[in-house]
Amino acid sequence: MRILIVEDEKEISELLARRLRANKYEVDVAEDGEKGLFLARTNDYSLIILDYNLPKRDGRQVCKIIRQEGVDLPIIMLTVKSELENKVDMLDLGVDDYVTKPFFLDEFMSRIKALLRRPKRVEREIITVGDLVINKNNFKVKRKDKEIYLTRKEFMLLVYLVKNKNRVISSEAILEHVWDINADPFSHTVKTHIMNLRRKIDSEFKAKLIHTVTSRGYMVSVEK
Repeated sequence: MRILIVEDEKEISELLARRLRANKYEVDVAEDGEKGLFLARTNDYSLIILDYNLPKRDGRQVCKIIRQEGVDLPIIMLTVKSELENKVDMLDLGVDDYVTKPFFLDEFMSRIKALLRRPKRVEREIITVGDLVINKNNFKVKRKDKEIYLTRKEFMLLVYLVKNKNRVISSEAILEHVWDINADPFSHTVKTHIMNLRRKIDSEFKAKLIHTVTSRGYMVSVEK
């Protein structure tokens, strides 16, 4: 999952980003409302953390525009107590939750997980394709009885491909969903990670799950 933090206080944004990345999320950070709005419009996020008081465009404006454009994803607003004079108005904007500064990081993470588990966004914790089993709770992968060790990025790439099984996914789409905005679109990053996944997932098994579709991208499907 990919999360956008729009926060001009560097200490807070870095703290949140470190914790989120340690919990297997991809994170983009914007320091002002203009950049935050641009990223929200051009990338696919699972959740946005949005500060109320931002340079260029404040969080209220950014949230209003996002909702008017039909973007339906959880938004958490960061505020100080003096900005909470009208909580109803804030929720009417389309904010799903708000957290006042200073906050406890563990509580903040619990709120993020709760929002991502809302019914319309519930995803199965265990996903399978053929004899491959992926447990998103403990980041374990098994094929038949063999446990397979994957790096954090390999795990995220595999989950993305399996969630889109039987669909061809381009390298560009993979970069957008699995890497952050600093990924080089002209590098061989995706190809290298696909090769590593094939070696770990397919090399010892007759039925291959990871396929290359020439000039189009990659696909996970059960080989007939």
